[in-house]
Amino acid sequence: MKAPEQLLRVWHRFDGYPMETLTKAWYSLQSENGGQRSVPVMKEHKEQYGITGNCFDLAIWLLDAFHTESIPAYAVGHDLGSTHAHVAVVALDEAGGRFFCDLGDQWIQPILVDRNHECFTEEAVEGFITGGRIRVSNNSSLQNVGFSYVRPNGKMSTQSFDLTPISMEDLLAAADHSQHLLRHPLVEHRLYQPGEVVHWEFDRWTSFVSKNSGLEREVRLNTNEEWAHRISCISGIDYHVALQALDLYSELAAV
Repeated sequence: MKAPEQLLRVWHRFDGYPMETLTKAWYSLQSENGGQRSVPVMKEHKEQYGITGNCFDLAIWLLDAFHTESIPAYAVGHDLGSTHAHVAVVALDEAGGRFFCDLGDQWIQPILVDRNHECFTEEAVEGFITGGRIRVSNNSSLQNVGFSYVRPNGKMSTQSFDLTPISMEDLLAAADHSQHLLRHPLVEHRLYQPGEVVHWEFDRWTSFVSKNSGLEREVRLNTNEEWAHRISCISGIDYHVALQALDLYSELAAV
């Protein structure tokens, strides 16, 4: 089931927003303490430098956008306070249906995970993730959702996600913790092309594109200057911001 138009209008405001860990490295050089930025600061940075942030930034920003439009929504996640932390957003329609909204993993659109408080298992459907179909199932408590990713070659992987609401206090504490973890550079960006949405990714000095036809690896570059240029051209992130962040990650990796 497709999300209602009111919800999709908010979601699609973030179509050009990559998920990236460059911002927190760059921000740590600009601010004495670094840490989680407020929504007004994130908006200012997007305007000035084309940067967006990691999954916490995007979830907090999306929550604010939903609440501004009077759409009930809350944060969900797993492994908060650890290096494996991830957060997303659940938004409700007028009938109480819950839609899972994951900008951090660059989903194409929100997906229904609870219909009228009933258990259900959907058939695998296209249009929600790049390069495959997704099947949704929830359990009897309605507090967990299972995602099965079905690839064109028949391979399938699964993920379980806790739908228990995270308080804003806990969300901000976990977000601030995450912003101080400078592990490795990552940029994920969905690109809207004729006939499909592709997923471009830069991960620790390699880059590739996921398409419905499969994975295409890009030519590996030799310098941070070259990588910053590629990242900037594809994602819209300011070249100098990307370069400063990459240089910092390189320094940390050499320690």
